[in-house]
Amino acid sequence: MRLALLAALGSFALVGPAFAQEQVASETSSGGSMAALLAKGYEIKAAVANGTRYIVFLQKDQSAYACEFVTLTRSRCGSIN
Repeated sequence: MRLALLAALGSFALVGPAFAQEQVASETSSGGSMAALLAKGYEIKAAVANGTRYIVFLQKDQSAYACEFVTLTRSRCGSIN
C-alpha cells in the first residue's frame, strides 16, 4: 500500500501540477488542496507515513505546507510557517 501511494505521488511530479487533479479548495483548511498548491508551483519535498495516512511536505521559496491525505484523491493542507 505504501509503495502504491509513493508511486502515485511520483506520477504527480512526472505528469505536472496542471494535470495532477482538478483545483478544488479544501473545505477544512486555508491551504487548499495539494493539487492547487502543485499548480501554484510548490514542490514535493518529503512524504512520511503517519499511522494509516500520509503527510506530504511541499515548499516554494520560503513558504511551506503540510498536506494530509484523507483519501487517495482528497488532501487537507495547511501552512507550516
